Amino acid sequence: MKVVLEMTLPRNAESAPLVRHTLDASLRGLGVTSEVRADIALALGEACANVIQHAAAGMEYEVRARMDGLRCVVEVIDGGGGDVPAQWDGAPAAPLAEHGRGLHLMRAFTEEVHVADRVSRNGAVVHFEKSLAS
Repeated sequence: MKVVLEMTLPRNAESAPLVRHTLDASLRGLGVTSEVRADIALALGEACANVIQHAAAGMEYEVRARMDGLRCVVEVIDGGGGDVPAQWDGAPAAPLAEHGRGLHLMRAFTEEVHVADRVSRNGAVVHFEKSLAS
């Protein structure tokens, strides 16, 4: 079975739990273990938090997720215009810093993490993948 989710969300703090719960319900329906679902939820939460905090140009952002039973591929797409946080430009966060660890966490809990500029519009695409095998 293949599941595809595409959501356009308001750039506010209430949207992150909604998208996490929606994706988690789809993964649960596919029989994905709670450990793998938690890893994906953590990465998605970090990507959404970055958009909500830093992407000042747009009032909305998009989340696209594809699941095929073997792999989950997620893209969080913003409208840009904000400041580029340290975690996205590769600068390491201080060990006890409260901010700047998002990309490091995403890399630790998922696979194929990368951030790219949007091709034809302002903004960035945060892409990550996770194997659904436990």
